[in-house]
Amino acid sequence: MKTLDYGLIGNCHSAALISKSGSLDWCCLPNFNSASVFAKLLDSNKGGHFSFEVDDTYTISQKYLWKTNILCTTFASEAHAFQVIDFMPRYREENGSFYMPPDIVRFVYLLKGNPKMKVHYRPKLDYAREETFTENHRYYLKSFTKKGKYDSLYLYTSLGLDEVLNGEEITLSKNEYFLVGYHEKLREQNLERAYLKFQRTKTYWMNWSESTTKFPYYDEQINRSALVLKGLSYQKTGAVLAAVTTSLPETVGEVRNWDYRFCWIRDASMVIKVMNSLGHKESAESFLQFIINLIPEKDEKLQIMYGINGEKELTEQFLDHLEGYEGSKPVRIGNAAYIQKQNDIYGILMEVIYQQFLQFETTLENSEELWTIVRGIVRIVEEHWKQPDKGIWEFRTEERHFTFSKLLCWVAVDRAVKIGEILRNGINDQKWTNLRQEIHDDIYQNGWNEEMQAYTQSYGSKDLDASTLLMETYGFIKAKDPRFVSTVKATERELCYNGLLFRYRNQDDFGIPSSSFTICTFWFINSLYKIGEREKAMKMFDELLSYSNHLGLFSEDLDFETKRLLGNFPQAYSHLALIETAMNFSQGLSTEARLKVLLSEEDLL
Repeated sequence: MKTLDYGLIGNCHSAALISKSGSLDWCCLPNFNSASVFAKLLDSNKGGHFSFEVDDTYTISQKYLWKTNILCTTFASEAHAFQVIDFMPRYREENGSFYMPPDIVRFVYLLKGNPKMKVHYRPKLDYAREETFTENHRYYLKSFTKKGKYDSLYLYTSLGLDEVLNGEEITLSKNEYFLVGYHEKLREQNLERAYLKFQRTKTYWMNWSESTTKFPYYDEQINRSALVLKGLSYQKTGAVLAAVTTSLPETVGEVRNWDYRFCWIRDASMVIKVMNSLGHKESAESFLQFIINLIPEKDEKLQIMYGINGEKELTEQFLDHLEGYEGSKPVRIGNAAYIQKQNDIYGILMEVIYQQFLQFETTLENSEELWTIVRGIVRIVEEHWKQPDKGIWEFRTEERHFTFSKLLCWVAVDRAVKIGEILRNGINDQKWTNLRQEIHDDIYQNGWNEEMQAYTQSYGSKDLDASTLLMETYGFIKAKDPRFVSTVKATERELCYNGLLFRYRNQDDFGIPSSSFTICTFWFINSLYKIGEREKAMKMFDELLSYSNHLGLFSEDLDFETKRLLGNFPQAYSHLALIETAMNFSQGLSTEARLKVLLSEEDLL
């Protein structure tokens, strides 16, 4: 069974996915949202890859170098062994700017003996829409297109260019290197330069990890997830991607295949809130500047999502020539959801702005611009909160009065009131306070379903929705409130299956969902913990962590039966929820409580 056994490497400019066997199967250059140059992930025949072939006497293992986004794949037999160390360069230069070129360095480190291997270098530019030609240009291999949109790619290596180009058998007698670059290099490339980039990049990531808040429990999982989220951030603008891939299906063979290489305001705001709590305040500042740059006019409304450079039109196209992941079509680029109306985005963004004001009060350089945005958001919420929308799950047809959307409208006004109190020395705006109460009362009366004894997906509906579990997180209701406890119990009864959660079980535009949305299981575990069912929550959490891939990475979805990873990868949503849940556990647990749970687990064995 094929699964997403990939490692992420990146430099906050772009990213690549390396398979468990060391094959570079997905990469878009020069940026995250550029056309792919390797896309075997979406078409095993046409997509293109960069891999190493060894004979059957070798075993292959893979890990991240400690607290870095540098991947190490080891090929070892009884007498011979070598490692491929993969990274995208990222480090500060003497002038303080970041060196983060659209390059991939593959450092080949000889461990013992004289290993034999073949290199298969097969780039396919521009999503493999046209044929890619690769030629020996004496100092490098140049790959390029002749038809359609022109594009090119360069490979520098210490090995023989023809040996690599022709896939000939190579015997390793010393360390070697490869550098895949989007641009032709002006300086001579050699092994020493590649090794220096490796050491500088390693130092950067270890320093970054060292500045991440430490926790007594689950610290390793929190740090790995934080590194993933950092790898999904775009240095140039402060945008945060939902994932680095497109069209990995929520269920194999179905059409729920979306392009996630964009910045959703909701997802990114949640990521930034988490990163802020881990001590990486520069991420929040960069993202807020991204938002400020998106809203030059006071009456301009926010879209639910943007391109990573602030692009507002994200027209969806199909790449019909690609077979799709395990035959799951269509393969899409662009995302038609950008035109949707989702009222929940304002509350989550306002929460991030509030946290910034709470920490820095009026010392923020852009405080006046942010205050203008705050007032603009409240004005939009006041005008639109009573209207139906597409909701957090982006239903493409019907609009409804989704409870979560109403909740986040309440959050937007609640945080605006609190920001106003900070900035105006406690003077409250009665109009905003009244609006907050009006929305609260509306949710309390219409979001609750007496028959189901739960807050449900939308007004008048009996359908449960995992997003209502966030009502406590955002401060709308207390954890011990009978209504919240009852909602958690009802959610478990209706949406939990084989230890995982559905987002919802009612039919949407594409039928009834058949896979588990990973973030929802984290939300449920967090809710269980908060209502007092701590041992049950911790056991579920440890079990869920075991469903990650071999490197601790999660995609968007999980199969209920096999627990295989599905959906776009790695998923910001999943990792931010992992961090939030782990932080809550770690901060709330005493050593005795943790030991008690561990001992009870041993009793079950």
